Amino acid sequence: QVQLAESGGGLAQAGGSLRLSCVASGRSFSNNAMGWFRQAPGKEREYVAVINWSGGSTYYSDYPKGRFTISRDHAKNTVYLQMNSLKPEDTAVYYCAAAEGSSTTDFIGAQTLRYWGQGTQVTVSS
Repeated sequence: QVQLAESGGGLAQAGGSLRLSCVASGRSFSNNAMGWFRQAPGKEREYVAVINWSGGSTYYSDYPKGRFTISRDHAKNTVYLQMNSLKPEDTAVYYCAAAEGSSTTDFIGAQTLRYWGQGTQVTVSS
């Protein structure tokens, strides 16, 4: 069974840091673009960051630029989201997902993404 499992969420103070992990099991995603979304209460789900298959190309939405970093470790079949300088408005459930294609464009342009994790809650207090 293919699964994506997020971890690393929790409570942080404004200005603090958290590192989220997304561990894939059941198959390798080394050839797939992967990324992070988030959804705050009462809001639509939105992109956070995307990384291509090799890790050599990334995409960030405007709000996390300069604060968040996406990376991946093929040996561990894991994608990370390092979040620094956290703000209360970063409070949301964070989800990782994998595309069928290998590029960031494949991920962003996909009608649907087949693989999703269950999400991890991030709460930032002021």
